Amino acid sequence: MSAKSPSPSSPRNELSRRLGYAFADPALLERALTHRSYGSNHYERLEFLGDSVLSFVMSAELYGRFPALAEGELTRLRASLVKQDTLAGVARQLGLGESLLLGGGELKSGGFERDSILADALEAVIGAVFLDGGIAAAQAVVARLFQSLLAQLDPHAIPKDPKTSLQECLQKQALPTPDYELLETSGDAHHQTFVVECRIPELALRTRGEGSTRRAAEQQAAQQALAQLGTK
Repeated sequence: MSAKSPSPSSPRNELSRRLGYAFADPALLERALTHRSYGSNHYERLEFLGDSVLSFVMSAELYGRFPALAEGELTRLRASLVKQDTLAGVARQLGLGESLLLGGGELKSGGFERDSILADALEAVIGAVFLDGGIAAAQAVVARLFQSLLAQLDPHAIPKDPKTSLQECLQKQALPTPDYELLETSGDAHHQTFVVECRIPELALRTRGEGSTRRAAEQQAAQQALAQLGTK
C-alpha cells in the first residue's frame, strides 16, 4: 500500500492560496502533486506540458522586459530562471513538498525535499493551471511565482551557462574544448534520465552529470568540472 505526505487536503488548500489560483477541476492539482511512486495517475505528463508552458511564458516575459537584448542574451536569462535548482527554490517557497503524494520509499528517502522532484512537480502544477484555466491563468501564476526573481535580474550581468564558462576557462589556458560522451540513458521514453561524462584529457579530468535531457546532463558535468578547477 502506498504512503502519502501528511494531511494532504490542508496543505493543498494552502498551496492554492499561495498560487493565487483556485482550480475548477481539483483533480488536476492532485495529479500534478502525485509522484509515480505513489500511483499510476502521476504528474509526468503534466510536467512535460508545464515545462513548455513555463518556457513560453518566461520567454514572453523576458521579451517584453528587455527589448534591447539579443536572442542569445535572452536565452541565457531564461536558462537562469528555469533551471532545476531555481525551480526547486520556488517550489520550497510555495511549500510544495508538504502537498506531494509520494510512495513509502520516496518518503523515507526525503523525496519531498529533493530538487529534481520539487522542480518536476512545480512544472506539473503550471501545466495543470494551463489545462484548467488557459494561458492567461498560467501567465498570472508564473508572474506571481517568479516576481522577485524577475525583479532581481540584471541584464548587464547575464549569467553564462556552465558549458560556456568551462570552454572560456580552457581557452584562457590555450586548451582545447572538452569532450562530452553520453554514458547512459534510462527510464521511459517520455521521462528519461541521461548520464554524460565531461572529459578534459590535458588536465586528466573527468566529471559526470545527470539530467532529464542530454543538454542538462552536459551542463551538470561542466559545472562539476568548473568546481574541480576552482573557478566556480
